[in-house]
Amino acid sequence: MKVGFIGVGNMGGPMCRNIIKRSNHQVTVFDLNPAAVKTCTDLGGSAAKSIAETTKGADVVMTSLPMPKDVEAVSLGDNGILANITKGQTYIDLSTNAPSMVKKIGAAFAAKGIAMLDAPVSGGTERAASGELSIIVGGAPETVAACKDLFEAMGKNVFHVGALGQGLAMKLVNNMLVQVNTVAVAEALVLGVKAGLDPQTIYDVVRVSTGTSFAFESRAPKMLARDFAPGGTIDISFKDQELETAFAKQLGVPVLLANVTQQVYQVARAAGFNKEDGSALIKVFERLAGVRVSGGA
Repeated sequence: MKVGFIGVGNMGGPMCRNIIKRSNHQVTVFDLNPAAVKTCTDLGGSAAKSIAETTKGADVVMTSLPMPKDVEAVSLGDNGILANITKGQTYIDLSTNAPSMVKKIGAAFAAKGIAMLDAPVSGGTERAASGELSIIVGGAPETVAACKDLFEAMGKNVFHVGALGQGLAMKLVNNMLVQVNTVAVAEALVLGVKAGLDPQTIYDVVRVSTGTSFAFESRAPKMLARDFAPGGTIDISFKDQELETAFAKQLGVPVLLANVTQQVYQVARAAGFNKEDGSALIKVFERLAGVRVSGGA
């Protein structure tokens, strides 16, 4: 199979490299960053000079892009994927997008006889690198089945959750839980330290007690170590929250905690933490409470 992969940044890069390493497919790569492309071509991928070159001749075209506007431009824009794809090819978007946007894109592709899947991923950059992502797919069952080996090259858990757009609906639900929980973790650590508890003791107790969660077990150690290097940035999380709250409004669903915690991310962005990991939220509560959870910078 010939695969065209567009967008090989923090998430797309390791996913693309795992397809190259773990399958026999021919992979052609395009990104605006030549260094990112080279990490894939060094493993056996081929570099393309444009979206058109990546798309033409590929059995499957995949995108992993940061913003919904980027997906729309690459897929529907002048000389984009739609302008160069032909019947019989498949388009898969791995980005975190709005369900309404992917349905709009899917309708345009369907009119040309092109199958599309939305397949957002969860697990962050570490699991992207190890090939242990969860991949949440929406689209026709026969198209999902035909692309199964691609998904299995990138992820450990592959879920087909319904029609086109449902993969993104599920991803937004998942992300909302992580973001709300991350704020709760920061609040709890600051409260405990203000009360005189040792931060490592808080972690040791909670991780084996009822207060634990994936967010606690993954974020708390980074907060204690003051390791704010981005696995994903606060800016990206804020973008996802915009998608989540807009989606909830479309459905008429109140999401109180999602809206309140989004403002904490906004405070962090305003404080200059926007390019740091979500664990940097701890600094917002430290400033408000006048306490420092741990040493270091």
